[in-house]
Amino acid sequence: MNIDDLPPLRDVIARHGLAAKKTLGQNFLLDLNITARIARAAEIAPGDLVYEVGPGPGGLTRALLAAGARVVAVERDERCLEALAEVAAAYEPGRLTVIPGDALEIDEMAVLGGQPAKVVANLPYNVGTALLIRWLSADPWPPWWRSLTLMFQREVAERLTALPREDAYSRLSILAQWRCRVRHHFDLNPKAFVPPPKVTSTVVGLTPLPAPEHECRLPALERVTAQAFGQRRKMLRQSLKGLGIPPEALLDAAGIAPTARAEELGVADFARLARLLP
Repeated sequence: MNIDDLPPLRDVIARHGLAAKKTLGQNFLLDLNITARIARAAEIAPGDLVYEVGPGPGGLTRALLAAGARVVAVERDERCLEALAEVAAAYEPGRLTVIPGDALEIDEMAVLGGQPAKVVANLPYNVGTALLIRWLSADPWPPWWRSLTLMFQREVAERLTALPREDAYSRLSILAQWRCRVRHHFDLNPKAFVPPPKVTSTVVGLTPLPAPEHECRLPALERVTAQAFGQRRKMLRQSLKGLGIPPEALLDAAGIAPTARAEELGVADFARLARLLP
């Protein structure tokens, strides 16, 4: 099957009445050159199992199938199911499986049959960060996913790649970089979407590390970063008081100046603090 043998996406959207819904965070990506570029960024090879969230009318889905992937797609919008069924019918059975439902409530391992998968998605803006945190917090680790190639609004993508002292540096930066190699792939102009969003979008890639380079327990890392970034402009001797232990003793044991601020610490620093928590 050639991707050009399928009806144009604009025709599919018109025929099925698929006007994007703001309540579902939908912005449809119709440019086949861009969807193919996303598939290349994900390094899709024939036979790869791909998990896609929010395929909508199937623009990115088509590119993944054309690259040879087997795709399991979760779609919450029932209006899109008939259009996706038409894409599935154009390929041999088993190449595309569409699961109606909310991705936040899906047991990914169950729907994937326990097989590791690459996650590739133009994530709906209203659930993107929540899904990412869920995937980064997977237990056990390494996770069920082999890689994440995801589209976010640019401000979220910047938080994933930000380094200490940069404005976008945050708790999400620490979590992502503690467990993954994070890569900025490319930005997309709002005009690439229907309807055009008010923000620039960015495609990022995350590859899980076999184990974090800086050992610590995830719950402890979450505790210390929540306290530190909850008052990011304050010195750590003040912002870490909510941990319930004397902050200055904790910072001294970790070799960190009590006058430092959260935005100045790297992943290794936060991991040292986390290892000292009871």
